[in-house]
Amino acid sequence: MTIAADEPLDLLADYRRETLGYDEAVDEDGRPRPSHAGALRALEGHDLEALAATVDEQVAGEGVCFHSTSGDMAFAIDPVPRVLDAREWEAIELGLAQRVRALNRFIADVYAGRRIVEAGIVPARVIDTAEYYEPEMQGVRPPGDVWIGVSGLDLVRDADGRFQVLEDNVRTPSGFSYAAAARRALVAQLDVPAADAPRRLDDLPALLRFAFEAAVPDAERTQAALLTDGADNAAYYEHEWAAEAVGIPLLEPDDLAARDDIGVVYRRTNADRLDTTVGRMLWELMRAGRIGVVNAFGTGVADDKLTHAYVEDMIRFYLDEEPLLPSVETFDLGRPEILERAMDVFGELVIKPRGGYGGQGVAILPHAEPWDVEAVREAVLERPTAFVAQRMVMLSSHPTVVGGRLASRHVDLRPYVFLGRDDEARVAPGGLTRVAFDEGALVVNSSQNGGAKDTWVLSA
Repeated sequence: MTIAADEPLDLLADYRRETLGYDEAVDEDGRPRPSHAGALRALEGHDLEALAATVDEQVAGEGVCFHSTSGDMAFAIDPVPRVLDAREWEAIELGLAQRVRALNRFIADVYAGRRIVEAGIVPARVIDTAEYYEPEMQGVRPPGDVWIGVSGLDLVRDADGRFQVLEDNVRTPSGFSYAAAARRALVAQLDVPAADAPRRLDDLPALLRFAFEAAVPDAERTQAALLTDGADNAAYYEHEWAAEAVGIPLLEPDDLAARDDIGVVYRRTNADRLDTTVGRMLWELMRAGRIGVVNAFGTGVADDKLTHAYVEDMIRFYLDEEPLLPSVETFDLGRPEILERAMDVFGELVIKPRGGYGGQGVAILPHAEPWDVEAVREAVLERPTAFVAQRMVMLSSHPTVVGGRLASRHVDLRPYVFLGRDDEARVAPGGLTRVAFDEGALVVNSSQNGGAKDTWVLSA
């Protein structure tokens, strides 16, 4: 069991906690929280700047990066791990599994009877106007009714230390291989006692196989393949890693067209719609019962930013349970009474384009200039259904190496859930902690000077 330090560590002598939010690792007296004591002790005596450079060199040497046509972007890892104790993780794990089960049932319902619409819980327009809604999937049933094989939900921790779900990513979520890379880089550098060591991530390949097995349409066609755009895809490193880890071929669309032995396709292309070359090719094979797809086309209706406003209601409707993990409050601005309520607290909200991603176009109004707030207000009033509003959550912070010293930086968490048949959900321990390297920044994304941390889940 981890024991809190009796006195503040030298490592934290000049560390200043975030005053407005929750510090994950350091308490109000400047001492390590019990969960973090072992990890922070393991950092004592290290030259932090040199340690950060060594970690980055290791992952770069492994080829871990984000690809693009304009050149590769480094995957930056902060060497201070984020730690969750066993009890805390158990509660998160249960909440994640519950949420993904409900989202999977919602998608099945969307393309079948729409019971949740008939019950007056989710407006039909939320579904019909979702960017990734696929009308052609009406009446389709994937093997085992498993629509979401792999999901990555974005969690944030508020000022009271409570985790909430900010976004549900169930279309083509990425990041689990980067979490594994962060772990390899950290364990190679830190000497951590067994009592403080994190749960291992060695089961990631088995979790992927579990999701693939659920998508098998025919007992005679069990060969899986990972379908990629190729080296220009931003997450191509993950595509290579996953295919090698699971022992399946990595194919591009032309390669897949030439194969007749593939029964399951793990779809990681940017072509997320049926109305694409990849979509039409897979649709014909799906319709013929020859291929199962992970994740199925049409799942994007469940990670639409507006759909997020109704997920807690989905849990109650489909599972007859109370949500274990709350959603960040999300406003459906297409409902006049909710738009009016949002206007009353407009300066306190975060406004997102409904179809945006990667933090692009997000307006954090409590941090905006008054004239910018009014400009956003006018845009929302002119086209309310083009935006989604959320309560601003002051993201928790974590000690992070900046300029060779520890500084407080904001973080979020993307854990990964793998869904099988009969509603069986398995959760990888921890996930990918994302960190904003800019002081005060609340958008934690690699495209906006963000990086990652290794996420430890303690065994006891």
